[in-house]
Amino acid sequence: MKYLSLILSIAFLSAQSLAQNADSFYNKAEIKSNTGNYQAAVVLYTRAIKVNPKFTRAYYKRAFAHSMLKDYAAAVKDYSAVISKNPKHTWSYISRGSSYNKLKKYDLAVTDFDKALEIDPTNQEAYNNRGWAKLGLDDKKGACKDWKKSRKMGNGEAKIILENNHCK
Repeated sequence: MKYLSLILSIAFLSAQSLAQNADSFYNKAEIKSNTGNYQAAVVLYTRAIKVNPKFTRAYYKRAFAHSMLKDYAAAVKDYSAVISKNPKHTWSYISRGSSYNKLKKYDLAVTDFDKALEIDPTNQEAYNNRGWAKLGLDDKKGACKDWKKSRKMGNGEAKIILENNHCK
């Protein structure tokens, strides 16, 4: 019984140490990301994820860093990992949808923005970005409708988009 207690204590301390290492890599990655060194941030977020594969925040932030490096396919993969771990993570749907927009996969982008709006119907950004996806699908009427909704909710950028796209 004494040995079992010792083994459990060692296992607990090892797990705690791994979590601290993951947090350490994550914190270093945050510094790199905040100073615009996204390549180094990706490396450090990856290390955090290797130590703790359930570290959802690290996947999300690595996805953002990939986006900043214009590696939208990698960003989609990481946003998908976040969604698989937390299906109600609104901003992962919005961010993945934005990455799909950059990849010109507008139908997938619309699906993600729809899901984000299902979770949070008041999200101006989801309406705004879904408008861009609809425009990519040659649905100008639908795009204008989304931008009007976003503007009505207080998004000042939507007013400019409406004017620039000659929405009535």
